[in-house]
Amino acid sequence: MTDESLALTIAAILLLVLLSAFFSSSETALTVASRPLMHQLAQNGNGRAKLVNQLRDRADELLATILLGNNLVNILASALATSVLFSLFGEVGVVYATLGMTLLVVVFGEILPKTLAFQRADKLALLVAPAINGMTVILSPVTRTIDLLLRPVVRSVAGRREDALIGPSSEELRGAIELHAEEGAVIRDERAMLHSVLDLGEVTVEEVMVHRRNVTMIDADEPPAAIVTQVLASPFTRIPLWRGEPDNIVGVIHVKELFRAVKARDDAIDGLDVAQLAVAPWFVPESRTLMDQLQAFRRRREHFALVVDEYGSLMGIVTLEDILEEIVGDITDEHDVAVPGVVRQPDGSYVVQGTVTIRDLNRELDWKLPDEDAVTIAGLVLYEAKQIPEVGQAFLFHGFRFEILRRQHHQITLIRVTPPPPAADA
Repeated sequence: MTDESLALTIAAILLLVLLSAFFSSSETALTVASRPLMHQLAQNGNGRAKLVNQLRDRADELLATILLGNNLVNILASALATSVLFSLFGEVGVVYATLGMTLLVVVFGEILPKTLAFQRADKLALLVAPAINGMTVILSPVTRTIDLLLRPVVRSVAGRREDALIGPSSEELRGAIELHAEEGAVIRDERAMLHSVLDLGEVTVEEVMVHRRNVTMIDADEPPAAIVTQVLASPFTRIPLWRGEPDNIVGVIHVKELFRAVKARDDAIDGLDVAQLAVAPWFVPESRTLMDQLQAFRRRREHFALVVDEYGSLMGIVTLEDILEEIVGDITDEHDVAVPGVVRQPDGSYVVQGTVTIRDLNRELDWKLPDEDAVTIAGLVLYEAKQIPEVGQAFLFHGFRFEILRRQHHQITLIRVTPPPPAADA
């Protein structure tokens, strides 16, 4: 072998190793590149991003093209290296060629390019997409032939392609949200809001409603002046009216309609039939999901509903604001009554009212208390303790310590909750 042919062969080997690096880095980049980012760029008119998405839609053809090209250049490079070293060192040159090409291909054709591509996947995917797409078209006769030969084997091992497309999309979204792990209150709030949106189809009305114990209701048989006085004293714009017994809701009075009627009578309240001004009550089951209730609010163009259980008994009320608060957190205005429900103590514990919901605690304090079997913190203690505890009793559930501070009859009204210490302190 002449010096000129030797130099050309070595140059060809190096070029083939560079092509191997190209195929390896392209495979990693096109696989790892952010799918949401590529979709957004394609929506904005980026042609290269559209190519990336098209290649991903033809994943089998893409993978076959890259593997075919990569193996071709690796095998050709090894064959050339073997011929060169065999001519220089004889039969032992085969061993030298095997060791040298293995090291060269693994380090410079696989590990290094894939590592760099992993770190810059989005930019590299956009850069290599046209070249890979062209090679996919050129090699399509070969790759399709291979696909036809291997398809029966793949189906017998991996199942139908349609089955592979069925995936836990909701869980994937939750995982993507959790990957957005930057610290800071703003990021935590955004992450909580996104989780809450995904939870709308799982959380029921019962978990966010205002319990009937805390609902302002007015007896429709009271004198009109007394009703107007109670409406003025209430911070709410919609108030249920009952007759005979609180469970018998006969209507919902809107403050605006009431005062509009009073104004039409020249402020004469006597003789005003408040029940005639009320709209018919809208009852919804406590088991309805927030997503269904939100859609129902939109269809009926209403913001207020009465929640009943399976026996028709009044459980509470739910409003559009309750559902929005489930997504964005508490919404307060100048008419809201500020009732402290959670007070942090100097020792790191929290004094919590029994009616505070577990979901609110988890969202505000980043706790992981289970909310499948109970809605409120008092309900969780009752569920776990399997008894009605006495004041002063303490329990340890899910790593938290619960101490009963106050009880009214059979209702737990105040609890001291001590969260577990941080992992480093533990």
